[in-house]
Amino acid sequence: MPPTIKTPEEIEKMRVAGQLAAEVLKMIEPHVQPGITTGELDRICHDHIVDKQQAIPAPLNYKGFPKSICTSVNHQVCHGIPGDKKLKKGDIINIDITVIKDDYHGDTSKMFFVGEPSIQAQRLVRLSHECMVKGIEKVRPGVRLGDIGYAIQQHAERNNCSVVREYCGHGIGRQFHEEPQVLHYGKPSTGIELVPGMTFTIEPMINAGRKEVKLLPDNWTVVTRDHSLSAQWEHTMLLTDTGCEVLTQIPGDDL
Repeated sequence: MPPTIKTPEEIEKMRVAGQLAAEVLKMIEPHVQPGITTGELDRICHDHIVDKQQAIPAPLNYKGFPKSICTSVNHQVCHGIPGDKKLKKGDIINIDITVIKDDYHGDTSKMFFVGEPSIQAQRLVRLSHECMVKGIEKVRPGVRLGDIGYAIQQHAERNNCSVVREYCGHGIGRQFHEEPQVLHYGKPSTGIELVPGMTFTIEPMINAGRKEVKLLPDNWTVVTRDHSLSAQWEHTMLLTDTGCEVLTQIPGDDL
């Protein structure tokens, strides 16, 4: 299936959903402290999305996922299930938020420090953010998806880190996951050409060690096979006539 091109009305709804998702990450930041459980973070986010935003947490019951957010700590790559795990000083955690408002999705994630992590952990988190930004900087009409993946891969590998292959960005709109798949590695001038009205996520998962990952028995949580740290940032993008708009960036805030 080709990617869906959003109408102006759909784009406006996606702007609203994107800003709501971004606002959840801003709201939860002061709660990310040593001693809190990932389950408590999930409850706080769930209540905010449902009660304050009058929106729907997209992950809840999506293909059987049992919680409203994803929390991936240290060597967890993505799709960590919130639970009784207490955060401790030195942890790094990715919190992934997707909300549905008026039938449209907004999807974003970011890394948080719990206390002061190791220099290696701080470097990885910074690098993973740079990789996402490198990808975003490529987004404009006429560019191909392979150009985005190549920019991300080059920056990660130049800094002796690796890009997870099994999980990628995706089109988004009425559906949580639409076409196209947005790989975070690749070759320049390959893949589909970007056109205005497309909406998709860029969300590279960057490992401090090797790229290989494995799925835990809960059938959701993905971890690095070598137990090295992993970090990820994510934004939802809109292709415009002249470049792109980051739908999940709060005005005035940095990427």
